[in-house]
Amino acid sequence: MSGGAPAVVIAAPASGSGKTTVATGLMGALSRAGHRVAPFKVGPDYIDPGYHTLASGRPGRNLDPVLVGEDLIAPLYRHGSAGCDIAVVEGVMGLFDGRIEGTMTGPATGSTAHVAALLGGAPVILVVDGRGQSHSMAALLHGFATFDDATRIAGVILNRVGSPRHADVLRQACEHAGVPVLGALPRVDEMSVPSRHLGLVTAVEHGRRARDAVDAMTTLVAEHVDLPAVVAAAGGHVDAEPWSAEVAVGGRSEKTGTRVAIAAGKAFSFSYAEHSELLRAAGAEVIEFDPLTDELPPEAAGLVLPGGFPEEFSTELSANDRVRQQIAALARGGGPVHAECAGLAYLVDELEGYPMCGVLAGSARFTDRLTLAYRDATAVADSSLYQEGERAVGHEFHRTTVTFTDNYQPAWVFRGREVSAVRDGAVHAGVHASYLHTHPAARPHAIARFVDAAARSRLAG
Repeated sequence: MSGGAPAVVIAAPASGSGKTTVATGLMGALSRAGHRVAPFKVGPDYIDPGYHTLASGRPGRNLDPVLVGEDLIAPLYRHGSAGCDIAVVEGVMGLFDGRIEGTMTGPATGSTAHVAALLGGAPVILVVDGRGQSHSMAALLHGFATFDDATRIAGVILNRVGSPRHADVLRQACEHAGVPVLGALPRVDEMSVPSRHLGLVTAVEHGRRARDAVDAMTTLVAEHVDLPAVVAAAGGHVDAEPWSAEVAVGGRSEKTGTRVAIAAGKAFSFSYAEHSELLRAAGAEVIEFDPLTDELPPEAAGLVLPGGFPEEFSTELSANDRVRQQIAALARGGGPVHAECAGLAYLVDELEGYPMCGVLAGSARFTDRLTLAYRDATAVADSSLYQEGERAVGHEFHRTTVTFTDNYQPAWVFRGREVSAVRDGAVHAGVHASYLHTHPAARPHAIARFVDAAARSRLAG
């Protein structure tokens, strides 16, 4: 691939076909074979990249044209694949599924096919669940191979094959459709990862069992997939200059001496790799800490609270009185706080009856309703991140709800076909807290503004 590592895109006809097992196992198997593998995930998902990181030994990154725009996909790919000899890109949902906008006649915006095209026609390997299928698979593959001229199906990996005879029948069907078979995985369940109300259990939370699952996926793929054929199929064409955090924030390189703390660990794992890179490029010293067990890093002047699963750890979060008090003191002192989703729930007075930080007056509750959607948002007020009127595209992914008992300016207003004038989150002093997940690479000026606010807070203190 000119200007970057060649890629294979792992897609499927539908969700539940086994993309994550195959993509993660392929990353691990190629790494075991001596390749330097760049791992990517299409869409806004935070969970799969955690397993990709375990498999490849490199940060799992996202490619989402809905969140960052089409023009950033190739530069972010070049950045994330630097120094690698192959990239594995795990798709989202079905190959052509994405954000539905008006009348659809081809791949949806943000779909796996859309991203493959933005990577210069990167080849797609289709993972097909063989359960309940025989020669009809030929028709399915023919449809996927011919639906969109810009999408190139380079091969198929058969998943959950019942027997050698079943594998032979499916191979004949693939041959009939003119699609090469690159592997056939038997039905196994030893690498399954427990599900949770928002999806898989995160890799950081799952610990040893997550590593064991990744090892099992790696061994399965290594034994049943033709790795040389996968490597030979890799391709695409990306000539864009690599994305640079330093360039994105305006060419800053000097360190300000400002410390920004980022919550991490089991309860706060929903963070994009580019976030810390942008904070550092803007001059901050970035320090991770775990609110379940740690204190706030000394001399922290700003705080980032990413998304995650705080409702699963409410007892432990509440028990760490010291860090809750430190966070409240930082906010009272005017230090900027950037909280998304789980971070918002952590900042209110209580979550399911357990005391939280008390930075924002209100309570958070777990509900039976999953909120899952892209949002076109407008900033309602000036804050430590945005100016009033700025627009952004973000993603909601939660089952909690927050009720404020004080009047705050909302962080965002959402409008669109799915919602009408929904007011989300709160802006209060240096705090910007909401349910909306945004990709920092799409709004690098917001990260630079945040570091500037932290520097002013530190100097004032």
